[in-house]
Amino acid sequence: MDHRYFTEEHELFRKSFQEFLQKEVVPHIEKWEETGTIERFIWKKFGEMGYFGLNQPEEFGGMGLDLFYTVIFLEELQKINSGGFAAAIWAHAYLAMTHLKIEADDNLKEKYLTPAIDGDKIGCLCISEPFGGSDVAGMRTTATKEGDHYVINGSKTFITNGVYADFYIVAAKTSPEKGSKGMSIFLLDKEFKGISATKLNKLGWRASDTAELAFDNVKIPAEYLLGVEGKGFSYIMQHFALERLIMGINAHARSEFAIEYAIGYMKEREAFGKTLDQFQALRHSVAEMASEVEVIKEFNYSVAKRLNDGEYVVKEASMSKLLATKIADEVIYECLQLLGGYGYIEDYPMARMFRDSRLGPIGGGTSEILKEIIAKMVIDKKEYKPAAL
Repeated sequence: MDHRYFTEEHELFRKSFQEFLQKEVVPHIEKWEETGTIERFIWKKFGEMGYFGLNQPEEFGGMGLDLFYTVIFLEELQKINSGGFAAAIWAHAYLAMTHLKIEADDNLKEKYLTPAIDGDKIGCLCISEPFGGSDVAGMRTTATKEGDHYVINGSKTFITNGVYADFYIVAAKTSPEKGSKGMSIFLLDKEFKGISATKLNKLGWRASDTAELAFDNVKIPAEYLLGVEGKGFSYIMQHFALERLIMGINAHARSEFAIEYAIGYMKEREAFGKTLDQFQALRHSVAEMASEVEVIKEFNYSVAKRLNDGEYVVKEASMSKLLATKIADEVIYECLQLLGGYGYIEDYPMARMFRDSRLGPIGGGTSEILKEIIAKMVIDKKEYKPAAL
């Protein structure tokens, strides 16, 4: 246990969450991977245990715990080897619910945040578009004010939980002529007319539901605007810090899992009269991978501490995602190689991990976009400011 970041209470939580996952989740993973559908009951079980409320306010049913409970939550989700299941859970808890927590008024929190914490409602965050991808400022979805309503038109894609969702957190242009300064955030209920979802067929994350959404003259009450009109881009950028750190933490956790599995395999597999873990070339490969993962994990923990303390860590979180996902892909590639032919067999965990990990450098902002964001801050001295509600 690293006492700089984790207390005894943190470690007790880790142990209890591990036991919960082994009992309630792991027995169903293969079915969910095969069918591409996570059954609804597991959301309720997570809610009953309080796992969706770790960082949520107590007055709406949360626990108000520090960010290192979330770190543990994310790390252990990666170690059951279903990137899709993990994504569905954390996209609900830390993408959709973060906007509710920060920008929604108390009425919307009671109607949506509390049921989301309880596992009775599933949420998704809708930013990426078919023609935009990582170009958030270039989105085309519009929200037009008409009296006491807004009318939403447009489409979103690559939306985790897009089919499962009971509510959607949607970014749309309220003043298209203002570019990024004309963007706002809205809450849409699945019961609103004019919403349709198409499930996408993906390389990995097979258990998760990723959708393309269409909004055709969706009429929503004006009070379903989150925060202040025109501040949407600032809200998105502010919350991207958490999303990108989450993906960095996911990456170091799945890398650790891959290395641990590979070492276990090497200790049992024999070749030329000795186990694989006795061959110097293989030992040195593991040493190098373990060193890279330890470095990025330590960096992620330090960024988590700063975020927990209220610092604005857009640059550091972007660096976390950029490097950690790159390292994870390289580590899992090498770990698959250490298993030889068995690494290529679906009965072993490395094949799925290899496919699931590939989403890391793409989702939540591609590595190419992150490099430019980091370059703007490092070279051009651009400063991103927190959004003011």
